[in-house]
Amino acid sequence: MHADARVSDGGSVTRPQISRIPVIVLVTISALYVVALLLGDLVRFDVLGVWLGVIAELSAVAVCIAAVLRTRLSRWQVVLGAAAVTAYTAGDVYYLSTLNGQQAHDVVSAADVAYLAFYPLMLGALVVTVRKLKGAAWPLLLDSLVGALAAASLMALILAPVLRSGAGGGTTFGMVVVVIYPLLDLLLITAVGGLLASRGLDLGPRWLVLVAGLILFAAADIGFALGAQEYAVGSIVDSGWILGIVAISLWIDGVARAGTAFRHHDRGLPAFTTLMVSTTSALAVLIIGCQMPISPLAQVLAALTLLLAAAPLLFRNRLLVTLATTDDLTGLPNRRGFVTDLHGRLGKHRPGALFFLDLDRFKDVNDALGHNVGDALLVQVSERFAGALRHDDLLARLGGDEFAVFLDGLSQKEALIVARRLEAELAEPIRVGTASLKISVSIGIALTPENGSDISLLMRKADIAMFRAKATRSGHHLYSSMDDDGGARKLRTLQELRTALVERQFELHYQPKVHLSDHAVTSVEALVRWNHPVLGQLPPTSFLPLAEEAGLMPQLSELVLEAAVDQVSRWHADGLAISVAVNLSGSCIQQYLPRQILTLLEQHNTPPECLMLEITEDMLMADPAHSAKILARLRSAGIQISIDDFGTGYSSLAYLRDLPADELKLDRSFITAMRTDPRAGGLVGSIIDLAHSLDLRVVAEGVDNGETLVELRALGCDLAQGFHFAKPLPAAKVVPWLTRHARPATATSVLG
Repeated sequence: MHADARVSDGGSVTRPQISRIPVIVLVTISALYVVALLLGDLVRFDVLGVWLGVIAELSAVAVCIAAVLRTRLSRWQVVLGAAAVTAYTAGDVYYLSTLNGQQAHDVVSAADVAYLAFYPLMLGALVVTVRKLKGAAWPLLLDSLVGALAAASLMALILAPVLRSGAGGGTTFGMVVVVIYPLLDLLLITAVGGLLASRGLDLGPRWLVLVAGLILFAAADIGFALGAQEYAVGSIVDSGWILGIVAISLWIDGVARAGTAFRHHDRGLPAFTTLMVSTTSALAVLIIGCQMPISPLAQVLAALTLLLAAAPLLFRNRLLVTLATTDDLTGLPNRRGFVTDLHGRLGKHRPGALFFLDLDRFKDVNDALGHNVGDALLVQVSERFAGALRHDDLLARLGGDEFAVFLDGLSQKEALIVARRLEAELAEPIRVGTASLKISVSIGIALTPENGSDISLLMRKADIAMFRAKATRSGHHLYSSMDDDGGARKLRTLQELRTALVERQFELHYQPKVHLSDHAVTSVEALVRWNHPVLGQLPPTSFLPLAEEAGLMPQLSELVLEAAVDQVSRWHADGLAISVAVNLSGSCIQQYLPRQILTLLEQHNTPPECLMLEITEDMLMADPAHSAKILARLRSAGIQISIDDFGTGYSSLAYLRDLPADELKLDRSFITAMRTDPRAGGLVGSIIDLAHSLDLRVVAEGVDNGETLVELRALGCDLAQGFHFAKPLPAAKVVPWLTRHARPATATSVLG
């Protein structure tokens, strides 16, 4: 896995910056407008205030244009919203420029064409958002329609005096125009409420500003409708329209700054709010109608609201079924949906192929760039896979980075061609923001009817084949009977291991590292054990190779690090100045490691020098330059570095000179050989002298008798560990041992 991205110090992907100057100008002019409005006659608001309002609207248009240019016409939400603000402002400019000294035009003028254009454009901006819900959009639209009818019934009740007085210049058309504006405002407000009630959408970081702007619009239109004959330019009613336009433009700017599609963060309104408020309002109108004469239109609209409110109940069952079988992130079928569809396809008794696909080292993306980038990557991967398949092929996301494909009616040869095509789809890097991510996939293939027609059996065999493909790094693997030679047991153990990681079935034992000069103990090595629910406690040799092969070592190492740091912080709180050494696999030496460890230490309020990382020699030599760079960052932060199992590899001594390390651990094979082979003692002495010349401490592993201990002390070895001192013990049993051997917490150095 390789990632080429420009990231900030916090690890988030940077986005193109939008200038804040137009927004600052807009806010300043709007503030002046409000001041002029509050001062009133002191500054002749009817003159100065009018033009300040126009300038505020033109500034709002400038903010919208800047947002459109920055998003390069790629966000329809921004484009349509900007068009709505521009249309309304154009109407105001036309209205003022054609007054010719009058206080106001007739109720209806040519400017109303631009004013009315505002509403479909704003509604279009919201519809673009609704489209992201795909199959769940219709229930939302129906809820919004119920809300709109309820709002219309209330408006018919409130605006009854307008209807009776014949406002709008005494004409039916004028009256309709006067009344329609508040209804359109409430339609937009209801649509926004429906979107906020949806758990799958988000209107952006400034949705409250949008709601406030639409409420101001509605208040101004209602005020105008109730006093249309007395309206004059520069009145308080104008402020509602102008400040509404300003608020909407600020929302558009916020949407542009937020980048790509929003994910909901459980903010906004409960899902039932719109329907509850709508039905309550309609009932209130009907109850009022039972007590006093009201507009028949209001009663009809309220009755329609209650009738239509029952319709969503028909959709909700379908929606629940859809949500239960659909993956939220990609829109593909989930595991339940995939199995349901697969039942019907396997029942046709036609040849087919089942693919299990697993992305390689996907966890590195989440750890290095964050889960938002990982989610965006999964979406693009699913789109590439879908583009490589036929329309009637079944593609699903089973969870995490696992996908499944069923190819109906294909032979073995054709299935292998499709597998290679899916691999090729990921040959080109995937761009997520400014990150360029190179990722690969492992594919397991099981054929039907050759490998069976039972879903569980076929899925198990595809999973075994996928595991083989990942283990051999072959890209794809076709299941055969040979794979069951230990493959089933291995797969079962792997599944149990994944469960163990989730349920934290692991326990740390600690083995002391003893100073040979004075037998003081200042550090222990953490060794992991698996408390298997059936087999009992398992040593690391029975599961670590499988965890490494399956790519689970980063997760396991994270768990071990957290447990070790938590334990060492407890020891220090109890007055024991002990450091803990943790073994790390080479697959864990990634760019995110220093940040991950330092965050963990900070959370447990533990000094960096209390932690030592042990990395085996062969892992370090796999990529010395990469390892040295990351270890140098860790060591500069105060974390100790130890080279484990030294002498078992074939590394150059030049690398030993360049690697940032504090300690060198002699492999137990050298120590064991000292009892029977004099040359082994000479070799150990030479390695100790070499390490000391490089300013490295030396630890001897596997010391199990006093004679070896005496010889190591004579050779100048610094520390030793082994059964001669203590076996690895759980924390509860090792504390008494530590109490007898550890230095007091007031010691000036943890490592002495």
